[in-house]
Amino acid sequence: MKFIAALLITFSIGIVANAQNKKIDDDHEDFFKFGAKGGVNINKIQGKSYKDGYNYNYQVGAFLQFNFSRKFGIQPEVSLVQTTSEFTDDNSNVYNDLFRDGTQKTAKLNYLEIPILLNVNVGPSKRVKLQVGPSFGSLLKETVDSLQAGQKIPFKKTDMSAIGGLWLQLPLVNLGARYKYGLTNINDGNKADAWHNQAIQIFIGITL
Repeated sequence: MKFIAALLITFSIGIVANAQNKKIDDDHEDFFKFGAKGGVNINKIQGKSYKDGYNYNYQVGAFLQFNFSRKFGIQPEVSLVQTTSEFTDDNSNVYNDLFRDGTQKTAKLNYLEIPILLNVNVGPSKRVKLQVGPSFGSLLKETVDSLQAGQKIPFKKTDMSAIGGLWLQLPLVNLGARYKYGLTNINDGNKADAWHNQAIQIFIGITL
């Protein structure tokens, strides 16, 4: 009987230890991760020279994650983001905006953006992260039509933005949504007419 009791106690301790180890594994988050993501940049340029509405463009990039504690981490990124300036409220224009030269466009801007985001884990699972932080943008290329004959639109070469959003971290796949507001007046001509980039970014990617 003593031998059987000892076996039962040993078996019970093993089950408890295994469950505890599994819980630790489930809760564990590596200090360093990296990955890539891509998606839609639903943007507008706010300013009286532009129509008030959103356009559908693309974004693609890579990121690093440094998880300093169970609650906080830092996520720097590098992304190529396209912004256009004209209005569309018809979802049938999404294909034209993303893959063709929609006739409604007057300005197309390609930015290299470097967000540096604070990750705050929401809840005990570490799967949902609140993200906030600045983004630094450099204008790589602009394709601009004239507002008037022979007149071009002057854009600043740099743009600083504030970002807030949610990131869902699954074991391999990541997805999320963000809102970005441009803090810089990108109008490099008439300073009285302030232009600010705004965007809703929706993305999906992989994390390694």
